[in-house]
Amino acid sequence: MGLTLERAKEINAAMVTEEHLIIHSLNVCYAMGAMARHFGEDEEHWMAVGYLHDYDYEKFPEEHLKHTGQELLAEGVPEEDVRAILSHGWGICTDVEPLTDMEKSLFTVDELTGIIQAAARMRPNGITDLNTKSFMKKFKDKKFAAKCDRELIRQGCGMLGMEVSEVAAICIDGMRPHAEEIGLLGTEAN
Repeated sequence: MGLTLERAKEINAAMVTEEHLIIHSLNVCYAMGAMARHFGEDEEHWMAVGYLHDYDYEKFPEEHLKHTGQELLAEGVPEEDVRAILSHGWGICTDVEPLTDMEKSLFTVDELTGIIQAAARMRPNGITDLNTKSFMKKFKDKKFAAKCDRELIRQGCGMLGMEVSEVAAICIDGMRPHAEEIGLLGTEAN
């Protein structure tokens, strides 16, 4: 039995309480669902893994992913899902290399959704009319959302054999239907 989104939310709720981290979990969750659709995989499964990816970050920001493996296994999260979650910290805080499409996608969209969110927040209609061309302009501006690691995003896209614009388009499409929930309806909506 694979990890369900409902179960991922239950597990995460015990550790993640800050709104911005919950929003980030949702952004990655919806982007992962869209990536699963792209690869013809189980959307809910990928969404659940995406939702759970920063399980220990709020409580252990300096030891990110050091309090994830055993803890999630103890919660009944399948080993392959735990491995996928650990792989998103590859080269940063883990040595678990992303090998599957799910792992490579999570590695990539974790940072990518940060720039998508920042770009959507600058727009009157938020993510509802954000297109790939506008996103790529922001992506190329190193000063914009400067904390998001563009090299890591490029590396992840390379592993997937895809262009940044292609992955961004998939993620934007995945996030757009949830604009209200993730606070990306834009400045005109308030």
